[in-house]
Amino acid sequence: MAHPKSRTSKSRKNKRRKNIAISNIAFRTCKTTGVNHIPHRAYIVNGDTYYKGKIIIKNTK
Repeated sequence: MAHPKSRTSKSRKNKRRKNIAISNIAFRTCKTTGVNHIPHRAYIVNGDTYYKGKIIIKNTK
């Protein structure tokens, strides 16, 4: 099994990985609330927490 001759430096590793970062976040519009949000994430509207258009945590105020 092959082993690296020397350790890869942090800067060299980061140069290789610099293009992996997310460039643009795609937003979706909720059919229930009409709010733009990041898909597969919970989002808050008027104190209520929604996920997939359904209320998960209701505002207690």
